[in-house]
Order: sequence, then C-alpha cells, then structure tokens
Amino acid sequence: MALKDILTPFTAWTNVFKPVVTIKDPFNDRPGAERYRGFHFNDTSKCIGCGSCEAICENEAIDLVPVEGIETKDGDSGLRPRVDYGRCCWCALCVDVCTTASLRLTNEYTWVTENPEDLRYTPGVDVKPWDNNELGWKKPEPNYHFFGQKRVSMPELHPEQRDKSFIEIVKGYSKEQAILEADRCVECGICIATCPAHMGIPDYIRAIREDNIEEGFKILYDTNPLPEICGRICTHKCETVCSVGNLGEALSIRWLKRYIADQVESEDYKRILQSDGIANNGKKVAVVGSGPAGLSAAHYLALMGYSVTIYEQFSQSGGMMRYGIPEYRLPYDQIDKDVNYILSLGVKIIYNTNVGKDISLSELKSKYDAVFAGTGLHLGRSTRIPGTDHKHVYQSIDLLNKITEGKEIHVAENIVVIGGGNVAMDITRSLARLQNIKYGKVSIIATSLEDENSMPADREEVVEAREEMATINPGWGPKEILIEDGNIKGLRVVKCLSIFDEEGRFNPKFDESNTNFFKADMIVESIGQGMDIEYISEDIKKDLEINNRGRIVVDELFQSGAKWLFIGGDIIQGPDVIHGIANGHKAAVGIDKYLNTNI
Repeated sequence: MALKDILTPFTAWTNVFKPVVTIKDPFNDRPGAERYRGFHFNDTSKCIGCGSCEAICENEAIDLVPVEGIETKDGDSGLRPRVDYGRCCWCALCVDVCTTASLRLTNEYTWVTENPEDLRYTPGVDVKPWDNNELGWKKPEPNYHFFGQKRVSMPELHPEQRDKSFIEIVKGYSKEQAILEADRCVECGICIATCPAHMGIPDYIRAIREDNIEEGFKILYDTNPLPEICGRICTHKCETVCSVGNLGEALSIRWLKRYIADQVESEDYKRILQSDGIANNGKKVAVVGSGPAGLSAAHYLALMGYSVTIYEQFSQSGGMMRYGIPEYRLPYDQIDKDVNYILSLGVKIIYNTNVGKDISLSELKSKYDAVFAGTGLHLGRSTRIPGTDHKHVYQSIDLLNKITEGKEIHVAENIVVIGGGNVAMDITRSLARLQNIKYGKVSIIATSLEDENSMPADREEVVEAREEMATINPGWGPKEILIEDGNIKGLRVVKCLSIFDEEGRFNPKFDESNTNFFKADMIVESIGQGMDIEYISEDIKKDLEINNRGRIVVDELFQSGAKWLFIGGDIIQGPDVIHGIANGHKAAVGIDKYLNTNI
C-alpha cells in the first residue's frame, strides 16, 4: 500500500473548516448547479422538427408531434419534440445532437404534480415556470458537434487547367472523401420533402457510409432515372434545407449522388436494378422530346410494360441538358450513360423528327394510346432594346446549341452578355473559353438587372466565371446597343434601382443619371427562355386551358384538358432538371391510370 493511500482519508478533515451550507426550505429552495440537467426548453422559432432528438433518444422519451400555428414548409417539418419524463434520463444527448441548437435543458429539476399526464409535454409550446431560466445544459460552443461542420471539398480543375477547354471541371469524390462527407449526415430526412423527386436521400447517403454502392444505386433509381446527369447539374434544392447547414455547411448531397452513379458501370445496370424480363402490356405511348421529363416518363412507362417511342427533333438525345448546358459542366458521355440504360428497357428514339412539321400531334394520337409532351424551353427572349436586330446580336440558347453540335460560331474580341442566370453564366464561360483559344485572352462582360446578391445564377457559377477571367458587372439595365457604320460598338446601360414593384410584379426602376458603357463587338442576350407550342394544332388547343402566364394547365398527374395528352417539364414548371424528372415520373403514373381506368 502506498503512503498516498494511507493519507487520503484524512483529507476529509479539511471540510471541518468550511462554512456549513444550510437550506432553510428544502422543498422550494433547492437550486441546481449552473449546468445541471433539468427539464427541457425548446426555442420553437429555431427548431425545424428534424427529429434528430427523437432518433438519438434510447429511452424513446421523445416524440415529434404537430403543433397548432406551426406550418409545414421547406426545411421545417412543422413538428416539435414532446418529452415524456417517465422515460427521460436527462442524458442531454438530444441537446447535444440538435442541429439548430434550439433545444436545451434548464437547471430546474423539481416539479410536483398530481397528474402524471403533466409529465409529458412539448417544451417551448406548453408554458412552464422555467421557460425563461437561462441556466442549465446547452450545446457547448463553439465546436461541440456530433457531425462535421465543414463539407468535404470537391476536387476541381484549377482555372488555368480549364479556361481553354471544355473538359469537365469537377473531378468527383474519392471513396474516402465520399464516406467522410456521408458521415456528416444525421439522417433527419428534412431534405426529402424539398426534393421535387422526393428521393430517398438519407438512405442512399447511408449506403455510401456503409460502402454499399449497389444498394445506393437502387435507391437513386427508385425516383430518379438520370443519376449521372442529376448528380452533376441538379439545382440541389435539398441542400438549402439541410439541417446540418443550420450551424455549419450543408451536406454535399448532389456530389454524393454523383459519387454513387459514377461507381456503377453501364453493363451492371440491369443486374443491379433487376429490370430484365418486363412483360409488355400491349399498349403504346409516344413521348415528344428526350429532355429530362421525356426520358423520365419513358423510363417509368417502360418498367410498367408500355411500348414507348420518343420523338426527338435533334440528332441526339438529352434536350436542353445536351443542347443548353456546356460539356465542362455535363459531359455528353454521362448523358449517354443514363440514356442508354433507358433504351435498354426497349424505349425507342426517333431522331431528327420535329413533331408539328415532320409528324403531327394528331397523327401521334391516332397511332398511340397516349402522348406525353416534354418539349422544353428552346426559344430565347429578347430585351427588344434598340440595336437587337443587328446580325451580331445573338440568343444564348442558339449559341449553346451550336457549340454542342460542334458548329463554328462567331466569336468577337469584345463581347457583352446580358443576363444573370445560370444560362447567362454558361454562355459567358463558353465564349470566354473560345476567346481564349482564338485570341489568347478573354474580354467578355456579363451584366444583369440584378445586383450581386440577387443574381439568380448559382454562386459557384459566378465565382468560376471570374476565375476564368470573365468580368461580371451586375446591377445595370440595358438601354441601347450602340452601332456605328454598321458595326456594334458596345452596350449603353443605366443603374438599376429595383426590379419588382411592391406587389411583386416585374417593374424595374432605373437611375437614368447613372450610366455606363460596355465596349463590345458582339452582344448575347440571355434573359430567359420561352416555349414553342406551335406543334399543338388549333383543334387540340381548343381542349386545353391556358393560364394568365401563357402556360398550359395540367392536373397533379400532368394530364391536360385533352385527356390523352400529358404535358410536363420546363414548359409547365420552368427550367429545372429535377422538376422535369419528377414531372415525367408522375405523368407516367397518370398515363397508366388513364389507360387502365379510362378516365
């Protein structure tokens, strides 16, 4: 026995000289320590009802319940945690895992009640005496988290490696990087509701974490038959509501989806997805357009046993994904990878066929049991300012189309692009590359009505455009294209003060005294795209309803007023690949219902 062991008991005598602590009222005057773990409080304005607290509670003391006055919306389930103190052990794991730091434990621990039901309540909703007590257990700051706060950086080509070519910029995650990023997910599922296709995001991320790629691939295909495409260009709305993003950086959901798709070889698709031996039901469906909506509809209809034929006006499939998005963002072989699997299901594509010219919609009606149209937005919109009729004023969508087809286009030494969306950034960055190749330098300016903080383009697009030596100068309104001796000299602009009026209508206001001039030999307009529905003849249009925005009205399954005609994609909900995929899936369900119930 050591000397310390002999002397230690005598240290208790030191307490003899300390003042005595006397509690005069032991029933009512028993304060807990400052960090004591007592009853819960929840700041319901911060809480998003993600359910992380419910999931981590091993005693099943927490249930998420609806609360009057709290609405379900993107990023908020509308539910709030209810605690059963008959089960709670005050371990505080619920507080530690809370993704918004809304939940805490007060240091109040005494509560006398004759009704046991009182011991089951919703903190922050049911008023309690300790609600304003700031003492107790909180998530320790600043870096006390069960999940990583920083997303794993995506490897990309450096600007000098990419600014003279159309090689893909994003390299993709390695296995180690993907697993590390997947490990940040708390599997709350808040993202699912916001995803237009309602993909099983937590499930496929768990598959990555468990290194079960084939299971993750099946989950992707359950609601998204274009994972290679979507893993690159999805608008990733899911990431905007990621609960981990409340206190840190949102999960890289899009890149994780891409990781799964990239690991699977084309020849393994059918084996993994078990899509062989689908019985044909004897019915035929025509699809107009091979964009995301058309391909998605064709995929799900083929799985249901329908014979599907797609009519495509271009020489290759993909619609705006191929003819409107540069290859450095979406390599064409990745489009083909997704499309080839859909073709392997028996879907046929008839190329170079313009519905409305080469074959009428009425003819399709007579040859097929139903028709789905997902024709996209292929028409550019003009500012109509003076000078837009000049031969060197172009529409971005036309130029992107020609770049895809490998056609030579006019590339001037000084270019101005009008527009602040992703398409404007696409053409800006494409032309910057072509300028760099042709002239060895870049002289291109992109300008928009929106200021820097309001530009609709993804932030990464703007940053990368500047890295590639393009100039982004937003917050200006185009007034006139100056032309001298038949040549474009530049664009005159005025400062834009606001874009929308108090009622939210497009009604820009300008400071006419604050002007600028952008030198240019070529102008590109990129202020949005319009739909071309000339292929719908007047005898069919009379059965359709057109809303005040000029769009065709469809029901929740995308069935139009002409019952045999289903319409989806960009011409219904605007340009967004994941919405198009979701539309096509729902329309396939609608067509199946229509053909089997004759409604």
